[in-house]
Formats: sequence, C-alpha cells, structure tokens
Amino acid sequence: MGIKILQQSRNQKQKEEAYILFAKAADMGNLKAMEKMADALLFGNVGTQNITAAIQLYESLAKEGSYKAQNALGFLSSYGIGMEYNQAKALIYYTFGSAGGSMMSQMILGYRYLSGINVLQNCEVALNHYKKVADYIADKLEKSEGIPVEKVRLTERPENLSSNSEILDWDIYQYYKFLAERGDVQLQVSLGQLHLIGRKGLDQDYYKALYYFLKAAKAGSANAMAFIGKMYLEGNAAAPQSNATAFKYFSMAANKGNAIGLHGLGLLYFYGKGVPVNYAEALKYFQKAAEKGWPNAQFQLGFMYYSGSGVWKDYKLAFKYFYLASQSGQPLAIYYLAEMYATGTGVLRSCRTAVELYKGVCELGHWAEKFLTAYFAYKDGDIDSSLVQYALLAEMGYEVAQSNSAFILESKKAKILEKEKMYPMALLLWNRAAIQGNAFARVKIGDYHYYGYGTKKDYQTAATHYSIAADKYHNAQAMFNLAYMYEHGLGIAKDIHLARRLYDMAAQTSPDARIPVFFALMRLETVHLLQDILFFNQFTMRRKWKKLDNTLGPYWDLFVIGLIVAMLIFLLRNRYR
Repeated sequence: MGIKILQQSRNQKQKEEAYILFAKAADMGNLKAMEKMADALLFGNVGTQNITAAIQLYESLAKEGSYKAQNALGFLSSYGIGMEYNQAKALIYYTFGSAGGSMMSQMILGYRYLSGINVLQNCEVALNHYKKVADYIADKLEKSEGIPVEKVRLTERPENLSSNSEILDWDIYQYYKFLAERGDVQLQVSLGQLHLIGRKGLDQDYYKALYYFLKAAKAGSANAMAFIGKMYLEGNAAAPQSNATAFKYFSMAANKGNAIGLHGLGLLYFYGKGVPVNYAEALKYFQKAAEKGWPNAQFQLGFMYYSGSGVWKDYKLAFKYFYLASQSGQPLAIYYLAEMYATGTGVLRSCRTAVELYKGVCELGHWAEKFLTAYFAYKDGDIDSSLVQYALLAEMGYEVAQSNSAFILESKKAKILEKEKMYPMALLLWNRAAIQGNAFARVKIGDYHYYGYGTKKDYQTAATHYSIAADKYHNAQAMFNLAYMYEHGLGIAKDIHLARRLYDMAAQTSPDARIPVFFALMRLETVHLLQDILFFNQFTMRRKWKKLDNTLGPYWDLFVIGLIVAMLIFLLRNRYR
C-alpha cells in the first residue's frame, strides 16, 4: 500500500502517508520497508535527515543480506559521511552489493574500473559491470518505462537557480498555460509532451497531456494527432489501450506527412497491433519517417537490419541507422551500438567505446530521479540532503553530479562533513568531473593548486591545468588566468608577449572577459610604460623598482591603476556635464 501511494503521490502529504505505512511495516520486520525508511533518513525525503539512525538501520539490514544497505554503507564509507573514510571497506560493500543484485553497486564498480579509482584500471571488468546495468535499463526502455533526466548544473546559475532552463519556473508555466488556453497550438503540444512524460519539474499527468493534445489536434496539429496515437497505442489511465484509435490518429498525422505518425503506423505493422504483421509496410513507413529525421524510426530501421526482421541481416546498415539515431540521443540506439562495439559485430571491437556507450544508457536509470530531488532540496536550502543525493550520483559516475557535489562542498555550507575535509573532497570531485570533459572543473583544479585549497600551493600544476582548459576547451577564464601567470612569471617563465596574446584571446572567446581583460591590459601596459619612462638602465630599474615595492608594498601597480581609473571617471563626468 505504501509503495502504491508513493507511486501515485502528487504532494508531500501523500508521501508522508506512504512513509507512515512503511514505518508500520518496518516495525513488523519487513526488510523492504526498512530499506525505504533507511533511505528516507539518509536523504531526508520525509522529515528530518538523520544519518546516524540511517547507518544503524543499514548495518542491521546488511547483516540480513540487503544489497541496498550494502550499497549505501559503501557510499557512506567512500565519502566518510557519518562513518570512517575507508575506500577499502567501501569496495567490499560495493562488491557484496553487486553480487546481491544492486544495479547501483554494479554501476559504481563499472565507473571505478573504467577510471581506476582505488582499483586497477580494467576496461573489460568495467564492460562486464556496465553491460549488466545497461541490459536492465534497455529492457525497461523497450517497455516505454524510461524516465527523463533533468541535470541542472549548480555552477551555471548559482545566483538565480530558478531561471535554469532545465526546470520550468511556476510563473512561466502559468503563462504558458494561459497562452495555450488562448489557442497557441505550439504551446499546447509542448505542454502535452511535458505532462506526457513528466519533464522540466512537472508531474506526469496523462489527463492534462491528452487535454492539450486534443485541443491542438482540433486546430490541425499533426504532431498532436501523432502523440494521441502514441498514448492510445501504449495505453494509460486517460487513454485506454486501443489499437484502432491509435491507427486512426497515426493515419491522420501520417497523411499530413508527419514523421511521428509515419513511425507509429510502422510500429503497428511491425508488431501486428490491430493489423496483420507486415514487415514490408513497416519498413516503408520507417524509411519515410527516418528520411524526415525522426530518431525512433532510424532506430527501428537499425533494429530490423540488426535482427533480420523482414529483411536480410545487414550489420553495416544497422550500424548506420543506430549511429544516426544515437546522434539525437535515442537510448536504445546507443545500447545497440554498445552491443556492436562490445562484440565486434559489424564494426571493429572497441572496449572503451562500448563502455562509454553503455555508461550513457546506464545513466538513464530510475536513480537519475535524484537529480530533481537534489536540486529542489538545494533550492529550498536543505544543503545536506542535496549533497548526499548529488554525492551518490557522483559516485555512480555522473559528471554533472560530481561538479555539483564539489560546488556544494566548496561553499562549506554542508554540515555532514568536517570543514577540513571539504576542500580535499571537492578537489577530488572536480578532478573526476574534469577527466570526463568538464572545462569549468579543469579551471577549478587549477584554482585549487594556485591558492592551495585542499592541497599544497603549486603554480606549475595550476598552469598545467589552465593550459589544458585553454588549449582543449578554449575556456576564456583559463586563458585569462594563464595570461596573468605569464605576466608575473608564476610557475612558468615570464613572457609579456604571450601574456598579451592570451589576454586578447580571452576577450575574443567570451564577451564577459572583455572588461577584466581591458583592466588587466591597462595595468600591464601602464607598468611597462613606467618602466620605460622611469628606469633608463637595468641597474637603476632594479634598484628603483625594489624601492617602490618596499615603500608602497607589492601591489603598488594596482594602486596606480586605481588612480588612472579614478582620473578617467572624473574626466568623463566633467565632459558630460
């Protein structure tokens, strides 16, 4: 009953009712209910977060062989949250968890073996772990049970999270609703899609989805007709399964040349739903939809050639269509591409490519829902709950979660870790995110070594990381930082010409960098102008420069820049008067 209420819950009160039932079942010794209660205590889903109580419950569950408890204890040991920081113990817990059937443990071990985290790097072992999870996810996706993943980056808009495009702000949603009611067909279809699968922070609501699609279909929207067909084909509370109704709406959309409608008709003929199985007809409709760029149709074509359904097996054509569909993020196409690379079917075998593709599929698991709950917890000021959820996702190899966890740790607002552990842990997470291609994280590692956060000051290492971010990702901040280091000879040989070049490149790369670059170049040029004017030979220059440093302090040049800026402002004001 508790699970049923939780699945249908629309608000916090209903969730609390579910957990009251879990608590009663847990008191009677039900292991699944105890796992639910332990998770609630750890993540602060309902009521106050209590990590100590969660650990006690997990430990008793682990003795009973609970793989969920073993995975949770591995995670807590890995970060030292409420427990001793112990990577060896974490690895043991994860191993037992994966042996017991924990998909999360499998995924964590896959990521560890892929990256060589506290284990010897081994692509084949990583492949084995990721494949088990990917098989599980692919099975769910084939039954249309995939969930959307909204991965909000806290680093992008720390000052105004509500404006993040990944989550639809309530006021904007109300405005869209108003426009949809006034007859905006495009918004009717968009709101229908959002409610159909529950995206951008909105609840999944089949009744609202059907309402908006019907309004748009009445106005002649082919997309809306196709989505109504999809709803009746799959069946739900608002649109009971009906092959005849699905065929009707798919045909209406297809007659207008709509790719989704054409794909829908292809599915009906392929699986024989309401019509006899006809692979030739299915192939015809899939090809038409694929030509219009619909990724699901491209995947279906790939699958027909891969499995030899109604056509001769052709792995080259299968690869072509799977690849086309994967470029639009079609998850099953990514899965089958991984299968082909893992087995060397129709393509040269590549363990690394297969693992990367499997990893992408694994990241669509139901556990990705924590991205939303973690985001809302952060927005509501529940930093500890947010950190625990992001940290678990980070442990599973999600790059966005790694950078978000590091960002929260860096702010030192969390209370579940000792303050002296926060910077070293943040550095570790920034490093993992950087390895996965996050340019911002790469700059952060440079900053940590430059200032000595969580590690010793090391200008040389800082310069190396800034160079990677500048050369590989064309990051303006990295260019600016590197220019400053060349200007002052910090960790690298002093080179004024290269500093000027890097400052200019930073300004060209990002408009935001133009003002800081202007002041940096003005400072650089002013210092060198003073050198040329005041110091006519090398001996006098060194002596007088040292004298200025001793008299005015090491930042006298900044003081001079300040005076020049003040003079410019004064002159401009007088001019406009």
